[in-house]
Amino acid sequence: MSAIRFSAMPTDHAAHLWNGGNDAYDLHPETMISTGDGYPCRHCLRNIDAGEPLLVLAYRPFPGLQPYAETGPVFLHKQPCERYEAVEVVPPILSSPDYIVRGYGPDNRIVYGTGAVTSSDRIPARAEALLAEERIAYVHIRSARNNCYQCRIDRADAASSTAEHLSV
Repeated sequence: MSAIRFSAMPTDHAAHLWNGGNDAYDLHPETMISTGDGYPCRHCLRNIDAGEPLLVLAYRPFPGLQPYAETGPVFLHKQPCERYEAVEVVPPILSSPDYIVRGYGPDNRIVYGTGAVTSSDRIPARAEALLAEERIAYVHIRSARNNCYQCRIDRADAASSTAEHLSV
């Protein structure tokens, strides 16, 4: 059994957006049509197929405002999709050669010295090593080129809390 769990956007937060709620900037998400690869849904952690409608929105995967609470653009299927649940399997959206893997403390702030560009095949090992440190509460996977939030990694035995992710 894996010591880590890949955590997608919580379903209640996705449902808030699917039901017309505003994003982290208190704006209504934009709708566009996917042209294919490059539109990863943060709820099902799969790419949104060409021709499918999607939402573009400001996402802040932190429980509240503070200097380290990065907010950025992400994509979400416009129609409800199933939340990613495979604990030990690297999510399909992590298909680039590398990503930034960075640890955060219980105070939701970056733990300095933990961020590193990591090859995709090394993400599970890197996350497991970070989460073995008591000072690390969770890990973010972010684009190595644009710093966009992809997903979160928690300890497999830790309960994932809605409040730990996005403030909507």
